[in-house]
Amino acid sequence: MIKSKSAVEAIEQTIDEMNATLKKEEVSVVQSISSGTAIVSGLENAEMDELLQFPHNVKGMVQTLNRGSVGVVFLDSPEKIKAGDRVVRTGRVSDVPVSENLLGRVINPLGEPLDGKGAYAFETRLPIEVEAVPIMDRAPVDTPLQTGIKAVDAFTPIGRGQRELILGDRQTGKTAIALDAIINQKDSGVISIYCAIGQRNSAVAGVIADLEKYDAMKRTIIVSATADDQAGMQFIAPYAATTIGEYFMRNGRDVLIVYDDLTNHARAYRQMSLLLRRPPGREAFPGDIFYIHSRLLERATHLRPENGGGSLTSLPIVATEAGNISAYIPTNIISITDGQIYLSASMFQKGLMPAIDTGKSVSRVGGDAQLPAYKSVVGPLKLFYAQFEELESFTKFGTQLDKETQQRILRGQAVRLILQQRRFLLLTAAEQIAVFAATNAGLFDGLDAEQSAGSQEIVLKIFHSHFTNLEKAIAERRKLTDEEIKQMVEAFAEALQNGE
Repeated sequence: MIKSKSAVEAIEQTIDEMNATLKKEEVSVVQSISSGTAIVSGLENAEMDELLQFPHNVKGMVQTLNRGSVGVVFLDSPEKIKAGDRVVRTGRVSDVPVSENLLGRVINPLGEPLDGKGAYAFETRLPIEVEAVPIMDRAPVDTPLQTGIKAVDAFTPIGRGQRELILGDRQTGKTAIALDAIINQKDSGVISIYCAIGQRNSAVAGVIADLEKYDAMKRTIIVSATADDQAGMQFIAPYAATTIGEYFMRNGRDVLIVYDDLTNHARAYRQMSLLLRRPPGREAFPGDIFYIHSRLLERATHLRPENGGGSLTSLPIVATEAGNISAYIPTNIISITDGQIYLSASMFQKGLMPAIDTGKSVSRVGGDAQLPAYKSVVGPLKLFYAQFEELESFTKFGTQLDKETQQRILRGQAVRLILQQRRFLLLTAAEQIAVFAATNAGLFDGLDAEQSAGSQEIVLKIFHSHFTNLEKAIAERRKLTDEEIKQMVEAFAEALQNGE
């Protein structure tokens, strides 16, 4: 009798253990389907952003919770899905795998490889939507993120942990600036993430080719949701890329992330929302369009040392139409970010590249992170150049100019030529400071574009050969003395005079 009772208890215990390990599967059916979205009946326990499994290995994500049904956006092509098909809850929200093995890879927002290199080992999976870091866990932005572009590093500096918007009309060089910034990080220890949203496949292939050509791909991750992908996939792309960046940031690393571009992201969200019958607002965008971008960009930060000390710097890109920066999406994102780099279509058409309009560009926090040596040579130059642009527009009326005004115009034209820079021809901070010191001294006044480029080469040659001590001082965040600048300028002037 005792043995029989023990056997029953053992069986009951085994059954209890099996019940504890078994998961209840909640199943429903597709009620209706329309252009990348579906209404699924039932699933009373479904949660926002939860992944659902459809037939043919098609995945969807819950986006609306209605009485008796849920609204779903597809992440894969729904061509084979029809009303009445079986739908299963997965019990997990949209997430992405993270690990060091992502470096050098091209993936989609779900972490699936797109580069033909096969699967990769990952450490864990993290949800793509998380709360931004609390204010008390953040540190001030105090370290520069050098882009190698003179017009950016000198006039609109970017700090690690900053959110700097790049905006302008189509085909004005927005992506080119972002790529130069990524390439300039290849030896800085900064990890770069390029998130393509709604881009052409050929454009993404071109970005990858440029990064490989300049040996920057090995420290870069590409997260791609192209125009051929579902609107749902385009929508989650920047959040997935940010989660990957936060993984490295929380491990004490510095990360640069480029969102190219948030205009396409907003359009994808508008498409999803209208199909799910959410009420439209201004320009047919849903009322929470500001919120989806603010909760994304607020995740960029610089952590306090006790929290790892890492940083996540965001460079969102936004396309304008006919230079209208007061449109709905541009103004939303301008109000979220810490400054903007505005690219002028008229400057681009004149061949002035990068076509950065320094009058409309601003960095609200980057100045505190800028290397002190910049302020020794660039501070007065920035104000002077702004005044020159106003003076130049006035002189178009044919007014006779005195000698001093003529000299100011010559100096301003020299500064404009100095700010021009070919793609992928990036300069270190010390090299930029040397060129600006020579510009302040008037060594490039009256030169044409070709002569200016040749003179800059001479200046850099002398700087590298005679002033290695100043290169080190600049890197160590020391401000240059007036005497050091004077000696440097005198050496440049002598070399230019002798044509060395």
